[in-house]
Formats: sequence, structure tokens, C-alpha cells
Amino acid sequence: MKILLVDDEPLARQRLQRLLQKLRPDAVVLEAGSGDEALAVLAREEPSLLLLDIRMPGMDGMAVAAELDRLPQPPAIVFCTAYDEYALEALQHQAVAYLLKPVREADLARALASAGRVNRVQLAALTGGDAPGRTQVSSQGHRGLETLPIAEVRCFLAEQKYVTAVAPDRELLLPDSLKDLERELAADFLRVHRNALVALAHIQRLRREADGTWWVELESVPARVQVSRRHLAEVKARLQRG
Repeated sequence: MKILLVDDEPLARQRLQRLLQKLRPDAVVLEAGSGDEALAVLAREEPSLLLLDIRMPGMDGMAVAAELDRLPQPPAIVFCTAYDEYALEALQHQAVAYLLKPVREADLARALASAGRVNRVQLAALTGGDAPGRTQVSSQGHRGLETLPIAEVRCFLAEQKYVTAVAPDRELLLPDSLKDLERELAADFLRVHRNALVALAHIQRLRREADGTWWVELESVPARVQVSRRHLAEVKARLQRG
């Protein structure tokens, strides 16, 4: 496993080096002192994980992440910063975690272990083996790492650049894309609209309104989800199969 530390402060990189020696002693740890240098190291070494500072002279961490978003299999990202105002923007780049400096060992350990949003290929690279199916979804924000058991999720709703997991007593804003969630959770969740996945186990009824639109009503949540014409036949067939 290769990990790239990207920070313009040598002392910050040294601290992360010491933490990684304890947490991932078998990892190959690389360093870059700028965004431009980071992209050069990425092209040459292809690390599976970046610990990425945000505020740097020249190309900052968000610009680096935007470049990584263009890759077919981008490395996982853990943002490490002294500032907390970038958390929501970090979600746009599907970061594993968002850690405040000075990074604590326990926080970094959780970020490495949970790999909250990475896809299955990236998770396999992080853990050194096949990636197991997730039992929860997670999000890193101002309040730290929040998780929600997938068994409690009634639906995933996409709006603009974010996806919301809806459960009976709470909602969680996720960095995952709806497409990735559909691919990973296809056995338990059904696409009913280009902006929505619903949990098969929690569908109460499929209802047609007078205007011809179809809606899915879900257990224990007031919101109902519209079924598009494109997906209606598949929804009906899937529900009939049970």
C-alpha cells in the first residue's frame, strides 16, 4: 500500500509520518510539498491513499482533488487541515475523512479503518484484500464522523452534488454518488428514479395517482418517492418477484 502525504509544512508531514509508522507500518509513505508536486508523484507512483492538506500556496488541496476526480480510479483522500470551513466542499470530492490539525492518532485510525466513501476497488487497496459489503454509510462533517446503518435507510435521494440517506428518525448527507450506491447495494435497493434508490424491504406500497404518476410509499418515513416512467416496469417486476 502506498500513501502520499501532501502538505507544504514539513513538520505536519513529519507528524503524519510518525502516526502512519504506528498505524500502517507496512505502508510505503511518500511525500509532496505542493499540489503540483503531488500530481507528479501521483502519476509516477499511483498511491492508493492521499493525506491531503487544503490550504497550500499555488495549487491547493481542493484543486488537487478536482484533478483526481477526473481519473477512472482515483485514490482515496483524507483531507487534513487546520480549518473547518471546507467540510462540505470536501464531500464533493468524495473524501474518506476530513481531519482537523493537529491530526490525532485515534482520528486517523478511524479514517483509515472506515474508508467511509471509497469504492470497492479503493477499499480493497486500503485493506489489502477483497472489500466486504458495507453495513453502514458515513459522512465526515463539522460534528466529526457520523454513521447510519444501511438496514435503517429507507431511501437514498440525490440532489445536485449530494446524496441524502433517509431513515425514520434522521437524515445523513453522504459523499457517495447514487451510481456507486446502486452498484454496491443492488441486492437490497432498487432504482425508481434517476434521483432515487429505495430499500426493497421497506416498501409499503406502489401507488398510482389520478394524474398518472406513480409513487413508492416507505415504512416509517413521511416522504414518498416518485417512480419515473423509465423505471416503472422494472420496479413492478422486482416487486412481483418479492
